[in-house]
Amino acid sequence: MGRLIARRSFLEGTAGLAGTLVGAPAEAADQRPNIILCMGDDHGWIETAYNGHPHVRTPVLDEMAATGLRFDRFYSAAPVCSPTRGSVMTGRHPNRYGTFSANWSTRPEEITIAQILRKCGYVCGHFGKWHLGPVKADSPTSPGAMGFHEWLSHDNFFEIDPHFSRNGGPVEQLRGESSERVVNEAIRFIGKAKQNGQPFFLVIWFGSPHAPYSGLERDLALYKHVQDERLRARFAEITAMDRSMGQLRQHLKTSGLRANTLIWYCGDNGVPGEARVTSPFRGAKGVVYEGGVRVPGIIEWPDRISKPWTTEVNAVTSDMLPTICELTGQPLPARPLDGISLKTLLEGEMKQRSKPISFWVYETAREARENPEPYISAERQEGTTPTATMMQGKLTRSFRNFRHPRITEGDYAGPAAILDNRYKLVAPAGTVLASSPRELYDVRADRGEAKDVCKNQPEIAKSMERELREWQRSVLTSLTGADYKS
Repeated sequence: MGRLIARRSFLEGTAGLAGTLVGAPAEAADQRPNIILCMGDDHGWIETAYNGHPHVRTPVLDEMAATGLRFDRFYSAAPVCSPTRGSVMTGRHPNRYGTFSANWSTRPEEITIAQILRKCGYVCGHFGKWHLGPVKADSPTSPGAMGFHEWLSHDNFFEIDPHFSRNGGPVEQLRGESSERVVNEAIRFIGKAKQNGQPFFLVIWFGSPHAPYSGLERDLALYKHVQDERLRARFAEITAMDRSMGQLRQHLKTSGLRANTLIWYCGDNGVPGEARVTSPFRGAKGVVYEGGVRVPGIIEWPDRISKPWTTEVNAVTSDMLPTICELTGQPLPARPLDGISLKTLLEGEMKQRSKPISFWVYETAREARENPEPYISAERQEGTTPTATMMQGKLTRSFRNFRHPRITEGDYAGPAAILDNRYKLVAPAGTVLASSPRELYDVRADRGEAKDVCKNQPEIAKSMERELREWQRSVLTSLTGADYKS
């Protein structure tokens, strides 16, 4: 488990990256990397064997972490699912476009990485959980509307024998273990892209290990020693997802695509409270403490990461878009971004992050009350793919997003935090009131956020609070729709 050191051969292997990828012409498909973004649903940092979980078996992720680039400090942009997924697609904090929590949609005007890559010749596919709006054909925020050529997707979460919509069409049920079915569909997509000689951008967002939990008998058998039946099934889901990652990697190898394919795996938020068997971090899913936003993060790219390497540089899901843009030579969207390019990190040159990471759980209860005008009509926000649990008397899920034409002082409420290369300032009630408590943690020395050093470091705390407040002002300006005005 000790920290691995970047080797000289790794640096030599990446030295020519800028010359071969950045600015490469669209027709040089063989020189551009294929890109696969994979994400577990509610898969927190501790739930891998390589991070020391006492029960979970993840041999494939363990191998990826041991042979690729392993992030020890990788973060989801939010402590819940839909917002984090929005950050991956846009490189922006989800509060900028009203994706505040689960079942809050994105906005049609957002620019996604799929839209960017399809313009330069990539074929783009999405498979699995979408959760940024309905996946049906007439949804203005479906995978197709947001840039994907092909999609087999679910509005929300799914279990064994999952229901999906294929390219926005009628719902169909696929029999079998859900992670395996999603990967099989992705493999078919990869085969078509290879046959057509196109580089591909592929998003695989698993439904596991999100509750309710269900596992195959062979996976459940691995956890007979776990007394809690629900946890036994959750761990079985993780193992099945891990095995499907292995099937994906094996297909890339046998088809001759693995060397120049970048696979980026992460979770979408921390472990839910009921599944928190053990953790070195404070909190769980839903909070801005480390336990809510610290997730596993791995990049595997044999052509450029030829030796194992572990980094302690802070990184976040919002970094995916700017990183991929730089690797493929595409310009960034002309609007505020919250992520940064990690290209120099992949090249072994980045030693610390150039700007902090900010977190903010918006107070959604006041949004419909203060800004009641829907951004998208209710009919177009109705989901179609059923889940395994009821909500508001139905198995499907509806989405929402509201127009937010003006900024008020109350908008600054809600738990928020800002993380630099050493310290993390937490405002549990938001920055709306000067009298609200502030907490400061040296997360390099105190990863469990147990000792508040705010009184010992008042100037650092004040400086970080000002920076957090200014960032929130920028986010709220985006929320008004200002970024969409030319």
